[in-house]
Amino acid sequence: MTLQSLDTPAVGSPPARALVARAGQGARSVAARYGVLASFLILWQVGSTVGWLNPTVFPPLDLILAALWDGLVSGALIDDIAISLQRSGLAFAAAVGLGIPLGLFMGQIRAVERALDPILQFFRQTSALALYPVFILLLGLGEASKVFVIFWATLFPILLATIGGVKEVDRKLIEMARTYGAARRTVFLRVVLPASVPSIFVGLRLSATTALLLLIAAEMIGANRGLGFQVMNAQYNFQIPLMFAAIFLLALLGLAANFTLVTLQRRLCRWADAS
Repeated sequence: MTLQSLDTPAVGSPPARALVARAGQGARSVAARYGVLASFLILWQVGSTVGWLNPTVFPPLDLILAALWDGLVSGALIDDIAISLQRSGLAFAAAVGLGIPLGLFMGQIRAVERALDPILQFFRQTSALALYPVFILLLGLGEASKVFVIFWATLFPILLATIGGVKEVDRKLIEMARTYGAARRTVFLRVVLPASVPSIFVGLRLSATTALLLLIAAEMIGANRGLGFQVMNAQYNFQIPLMFAAIFLLALLGLAANFTLVTLQRRLCRWADAS
């Protein structure tokens, strides 16, 4: 018996074949998930370089990445990221702090939900951008109006998803808990709230996306700092690589927010995944 046979399995041995099979399966999974995206980026780079695309409008990705790196190293984009995160974070936190408790309350008190639902639906269908001039008149062009328009747009997905989650709780579970003598507070904490969490997270993910969309619009209209402002300012100055760099940063922030919420949902709703 050789030293190699003692340390590592032979190439054709079952452990080695299993390792190769797992590696191949992992490569196929990555290709299936990110293959289209990688192909799109490669076509963009090649098409812009050889002239299939107008490089003035769609610069090569290496120029965009260079502009992104320069902006991060110089600190200019870091400041814009911090300002944008502050605005959207404050608005999103306020929407969560109001929308979830109010939605839990309205979902359990049907009379209140029926009375307030028409006005909620009316305001939900009214574009927050259409109300932005009203917010500017009331709050001025400062940070308050920008934060409030984002808060207004992000509130309703959280509120309505929470109400829907409470209303969709299985009534048999509530009746069973009451049959075993559970108090109203216990029924809420042990049955209603856990069963509503998946729907609440759906609203949170929708609101996080909405917060970034409204952030861009608010910063384009009346701001002098932030990623939305950077997109418009770079376009005005015809710094197209920097404009795309700011757009990519906004997309990455959206992906990061969604990934964070999905991870948190999986940790809090393991019972839902198991079922």
